[in-house]
Amino acid sequence: MNESLINPFTLSHPTAVQTSLFAGATFAKFDPTGRFIASAARLAFSVQIWDLETRAPIRWLDGHVKAITNIDWSRNSRYLLTSSRDWNAIIWDLSSPCDPPQRHGSLRFDAPVVSAYFHPKNSQIILALLATGEAYVCDLRKQNRSRIELLETITDEGIEEEENNGQGVMRSPMTVARFDPTGKNIFVGTASGSILVFNTRTKTMIARHKISGAGAMKGFDFAKSGRRLVSNSSDRTLRQFILPSYSNPPTDTELLEQSQPPFLDLELEPTHRFNDPINRTAWHAMCYSPDGDWLAGGAADPSGHKIYIWDISNDGQLASPLDGGREPLLHLHWHPTRSLLASTTNMGNILIWHHPNPERWGAFAGGFEEVDENVEYEEREDEFDIEDEEVQFQRKMKAEEEEVDIDTIVTGAQAAVLGGLGTLSGNMGGAATPIGTGPSGNYSMDIDKLGSGMGDDIEAAWAEEEPDTDIRGAWKMKVIMDSEEASEYY
Repeated sequence: MNESLINPFTLSHPTAVQTSLFAGATFAKFDPTGRFIASAARLAFSVQIWDLETRAPIRWLDGHVKAITNIDWSRNSRYLLTSSRDWNAIIWDLSSPCDPPQRHGSLRFDAPVVSAYFHPKNSQIILALLATGEAYVCDLRKQNRSRIELLETITDEGIEEEENNGQGVMRSPMTVARFDPTGKNIFVGTASGSILVFNTRTKTMIARHKISGAGAMKGFDFAKSGRRLVSNSSDRTLRQFILPSYSNPPTDTELLEQSQPPFLDLELEPTHRFNDPINRTAWHAMCYSPDGDWLAGGAADPSGHKIYIWDISNDGQLASPLDGGREPLLHLHWHPTRSLLASTTNMGNILIWHHPNPERWGAFAGGFEEVDENVEYEEREDEFDIEDEEVQFQRKMKAEEEEVDIDTIVTGAQAAVLGGLGTLSGNMGGAATPIGTGPSGNYSMDIDKLGSGMGDDIEAAWAEEEPDTDIRGAWKMKVIMDSEEASEYY
């Protein structure tokens, strides 16, 4: 209840199960606001949206005819993107008053869709990965409407080697594809253990990283800063990487002058490796905490629900293993702002993990002290006086000694300024100097304007050319009740 008051600057990891949602789900994900959680139903091929405060479902999304493979929220939670094995990806508008919510758009592919994600800055740009090992960037904006496949760049040496072996140019199937938190680049994992980096705007490959001994890539997750990446691979090891800075791709004129677009091709070494040295258990999912100080890994243990949490800020040491019972784990997701974890079992239950804190009522008033047992309180004589009599007498005597200037005429505006400066001077015991005043004389700072220079970035400008309608505070979600009670709006 008062976690933020006790320790507002650090985020501890969850340690116990707070509640369980009987959703019949295969996986579940928190929305960016942290108020809702969406779960994919296993048998009904639908999505349920739950309210974390009431622990009740409030919306149902019915539109797929086969199993749902992934769920992704837009940055302000208005739109929900679902991908399915029925070859479709559907965009749902949660501000729609009808039930089920109105489809904002849909994408049809030529194979089952393994995953689909929104661009972090524009919900009209979608990254889709197919079961055939192909990845597409779909732009739904009117001026940039397109569907472009991401293709791995093969060097001249690689082409000659394949031709000498009597084979055509073979590209490894893509097994995972994700936007980075900035949306500038797309990271693609392949079945051969490589990480390909594509520029989102140009759809060209700008880097290839070979991960030695990793095997097929199974999943990615980024810290919020975007500089750290953790990968899950078929060798049952989680690897954390510090990503290098990638340069912008060359312009169209420069590409015409070159036979092949340049890209970075090197082996990327992990800073940490996380595995189970005793049981050699594989991993179903992994996720960072909001501050990036903790990493949680969900073990693919058939005998129990096991979650391991590592302290990244302490050189990746194992903080604690969590045991959620005998139902094996399928999926894991961390709350965007709080110390909460949502883990899904193979029976469809969603376990909400939290970090219990003892209630400290003294946090609401710094002058009070908490005691373990009742003690007799002795009241001071002047404890509840508005002002101590001795202090009041000294203040009056000092005011009588000050000289009064009766010759200078001061206007109303000057009086207000001088009065404020006099207060500052009296409090500071010296010359009146407003704290934080810059050369312009402003006493306040607009934090949002500090990054105004970033608007010159061509990548950010491209993503925001035609902004979407997912604006914070500009929409409400209708809550559908199971009973005959009237619906409400959030």
